[in-house]
Amino acid sequence: MMTDKQLYLKSIPFDSKSVRSESEDVKDLIVQTFRRASEDLATIHRPSSAFIAQKNFIMELFTSHNGSSRSLDSPSSILKDKHLENIFKEKSRKVGKDSLFLMLSVLYAKLIFVLGIAFPVTDILSTRADVSKSFYQGFYLYLYVGSLTFLIFVFATHLKNRNLFSIIDTYEEKSNNFGTTNEKKRVIRYGSFYLRVGAIAFGIGSMVYLGLEFGQYFEMKAEDHCQNALLALNPAVQMILTIFQMQFIFLNTKELHMTRYKNLSRFGLMHMIATNLCEWIYVLVEETKHEIDHLNFVHNIHKRATSLTVVIECRRESIMGRLVQNVSPFLFPCTIEYSLICAVILYEMWKKIQINHNHFLKRQDSLMGHHTHRNVHYLSVDCSRAHRGLFAGIVCIVMIIISLIMFFVLDNENKLKSTAIIEITYSEIALYVITAIAVIIAMMKMQNLQFLKPSQSGIGLDCTLLLLAQSGVYIYSMFSILGCFLTRHQYNYSFLGLISEVFSIIQTSLQTIFILDAWWRRIKGQEQNRKKPGREIITFLLIANMAIWFINCLIKNRASFRVSHLEFFGVGAWTIITHTSMPLAIFYRFHSTICLFEIWKMSYKLKNEEDEH
Repeated sequence: MMTDKQLYLKSIPFDSKSVRSESEDVKDLIVQTFRRASEDLATIHRPSSAFIAQKNFIMELFTSHNGSSRSLDSPSSILKDKHLENIFKEKSRKVGKDSLFLMLSVLYAKLIFVLGIAFPVTDILSTRADVSKSFYQGFYLYLYVGSLTFLIFVFATHLKNRNLFSIIDTYEEKSNNFGTTNEKKRVIRYGSFYLRVGAIAFGIGSMVYLGLEFGQYFEMKAEDHCQNALLALNPAVQMILTIFQMQFIFLNTKELHMTRYKNLSRFGLMHMIATNLCEWIYVLVEETKHEIDHLNFVHNIHKRATSLTVVIECRRESIMGRLVQNVSPFLFPCTIEYSLICAVILYEMWKKIQINHNHFLKRQDSLMGHHTHRNVHYLSVDCSRAHRGLFAGIVCIVMIIISLIMFFVLDNENKLKSTAIIEITYSEIALYVITAIAVIIAMMKMQNLQFLKPSQSGIGLDCTLLLLAQSGVYIYSMFSILGCFLTRHQYNYSFLGLISEVFSIIQTSLQTIFILDAWWRRIKGQEQNRKKPGREIITFLLIANMAIWFINCLIKNRASFRVSHLEFFGVGAWTIITHTSMPLAIFYRFHSTICLFEIWKMSYKLKNEEDEH
């Protein structure tokens, strides 16, 4: 027996069209629309207009059918929209978290740097003789241990990942028959290869300085205020940190996988940056204090007893202490320049830490032992069209060495000290004039080379360092010009010093402009490749800057070089000016040599040669 409901349903005639869903009707309309559009496409002369009209018709069809587009929504499309929305929310939270940690790392480094300024300056300004510098030595121990801990973590992670990829590579070599691959490796560099080599050279000088500081602890007096274990522990830990840090900056971050722990890496790198800057300030203040005390003693200037005299009594009266006193004018610039280079390179690493840590999950070409790419530090040099500049530079540097020997011989005689200053000043003037003329000639010869600077790129790390170091030359020269001009009647060599510093500013300005322009110049065509215009001049400038570097390192980095300025500005003020500006001026000459060699090497390669190197 059929129920009443079943009889009622059976009595209704079945019509397949009446039960068709709205989505099927819409589907038929869309098919007809595309069919009509394809038939009329051949008669339309402007395809873009046809496409726009077709798109508008379809959109109107979707939005107007039954008065709403929601009628076409299916459960799967709703779930897809929710999934995309969740992805966007998760991405926004991740970006916000990354920005927060980035700002916190900057604030942390700023706080550390301010403390690094406050502690040594407080030591200078303190009028209490019982204040020992040991009260802030624990702060520097924290900096060194923190940086060393981060580097150990990075290297341990690197070794772990390298072993993992080695196992994967071994398995793949056994499971495929393709043999070696020739994938081209993209190398991430922070600063030129020679800048990093320079950092290692300065790091060696810094380690010698730290070793002497460590050794003099064992000859200190037995008084309570002299015996402080941190005065020996800090140099020892810093020497270990210097070795690790030199290894760290010589590698690239692509090999070290810092993107997996990006927030920790940001704080670690900022801690290391602050450590290098604090060390820069500390060494600068310490050596300035020691030279002020030494000059005051030489000039028989009596001053009140402060914590400075207590430290000097402890640290500079022993055999090792006197050795440190004698060699520190040559070694402390190494520490300053090493800290500067490391801080800038680490800052570039900090900026390039990728937000997306999935980059770590990709296979690293640098860990693939079976790839046959060229070594990262492979060097190929073409020395053509450079021999005349080389020999001219050799003559220049020989003359400067002779002038330096004459200066030190004359300077040992009290009656000939002014003659020694006049002799070396004449050599400086001649060197500045010759190099300024050489820069102008090089500009003229290289103006026809093509300029290939990318439109969106900045000036680069090396050029930034060059501009930063140039400020030291300007500061020293400007104060020297003022001092020489205002004491020209008291000293017979003041006018020569004024001329020398004026030419120093002119030569430095011309050379900086030339380097910033020539950095992006490249030869084009076989004619320029054969002639290599300007290369011999660049060779000469490269060696001439080394000669100026010798003068700055051996003579001008001492405040006592200009006796007139000591009396005019005062011992303390002129020593601070010299110790603040001259390390940057020394670094400017060193880094100019690096930049000129990069120009000498890269600007005279054709494009296909440049790709190979």
